[in-house]
Amino acid sequence: MPETQVADLVIVLIAGPENPKRLPSAFFLAATAAAAEQNVIMYFTGPATELLGKGKAESIFPMPGGKSVADFMKLAEDNGVRIIGCLQSLELNGMTADDLSKPIPLLTPSAALPSLVAAGRVLTW
Repeated sequence: MPETQVADLVIVLIAGPENPKRLPSAFFLAATAAAAEQNVIMYFTGPATELLGKGKAESIFPMPGGKSVADFMKLAEDNGVRIIGCLQSLELNGMTADDLSKPIPLLTPSAALPSLVAAGRVLTW
């Protein structure tokens, strides 16, 4: 994963639009760790890659009348969490880099694996 140092925490986010109530805690955990000066990466794979699409995260609300998933993602990024997408999962979900809401690094699982192995902690969400 593109980085200058080994990540302290990698969250492999698999949950996506099918389970909106599960998403906020992953972003809170990532944001809290990053705010505590840990090097944090969130690797979006499987259904989670759909959240990276234009307008998708903005349209998902874990709680009626509450914040959108995009708000939780912004909180994490504002605290220094780096978002990386799975290239193969984009293809699996019928997406390309042009469908993303903003440019982010895209890695295949085999390209991401060395950094995942080197990380201090890896959580799958």
